[in-house]
Amino acid sequence: MRYDLDDLRLFVHIMAEGSITAGAHRMNLSLPSASARVRSLERTVGVPLLLRGRRGVRPTPAGTTLARHARDVLAQTARLESAVASYTRSPTAPLILLGGGSAMHGLVPRALVSFLRAHPGVDVEVAESRTPRTVRMLAAGEADLGVVLDDEARDCGLPLEPLGDDSLVVIGQPGGILAGRAALTYGEVAEHPLVGLDADSSLRRWIEKHLGPHAPAVRYRTTVADLDVLVTLVAAGVGLAVVPRRAIDRHQPLDVCELREPWACRHHLLAWGVKPGAPPTATAALAEHLRRAALSEPSSQTDQVDQTDQMDRTLQTPLADPFTGPNPRARGLCDCGVARGWR
Repeated sequence: MRYDLDDLRLFVHIMAEGSITAGAHRMNLSLPSASARVRSLERTVGVPLLLRGRRGVRPTPAGTTLARHARDVLAQTARLESAVASYTRSPTAPLILLGGGSAMHGLVPRALVSFLRAHPGVDVEVAESRTPRTVRMLAAGEADLGVVLDDEARDCGLPLEPLGDDSLVVIGQPGGILAGRAALTYGEVAEHPLVGLDADSSLRRWIEKHLGPHAPAVRYRTTVADLDVLVTLVAAGVGLAVVPRRAIDRHQPLDVCELREPWACRHHLLAWGVKPGAPPTATAALAEHLRRAALSEPSSQTDQVDQTDQMDRTLQTPLADPFTGPNPRARGLCDCGVARGWR
């Protein structure tokens, strides 16, 4: 037997209303057309499905069974359509957002959650990328937005604006090696067993680049791919670690110590891709969600105001408008020298 889904849907409506007329109305069908569909369905199954009376209709035992299974078939069909629709391509090209490992911890996920909920018709491709590669892709027009580090983005010529603090600190088990210590150099940190990120992680490569060829020898008790896992291991006493301050959960028991190195003070910047014309509305909206996500981070709520004020005084030009994109006047002034304004 082959069943028409509209016939099944009509029959379910008739059962719910107790009337062919009311069921036809819910399907936007005329009464004669609905009656013809019911008769066709009865011929298909080979038995009467409805008992017709002056006050409407009621199902036969076969009709009750058909209605129960029809509801299941229609519900499963709806789930099927929804699942297939999720693979439908977006009518517009997806936005491309790049950022380093630190940005991918908290900042980018938080912005994506709010943006994708607010813009169901816009897709976003996200990729972890170190600042030099991000700058190259933005300059070539191959990405829309990037979260970059001030130290590595100097003289890139891209439109920039501050997002928040990404300074590095040392963390350890509460009451352990760091107890009573206010600050340590990296050399002092390296005297103890460490928990590190994987060798290919953007944060570890950034640290090793700044340590240079004379970096102290380090013993890693273990290396992991995720900052959350790293912090958990440190809290359990496995070793010390160098992490962005913003990666620390204020409710997690940890001893935190300043890292006394000039390269430990760093900031996230929002960089815009070089594309003809004004930035699309979706790009500007995603940038605004990134700003809000940065401001909502507990570790940056107080520092963000001071940093933004200082940058305003240094550049003497407004920040990017959340709806029109980066301020054109800031293009020549930034030159990734905002880091110098923040120092």
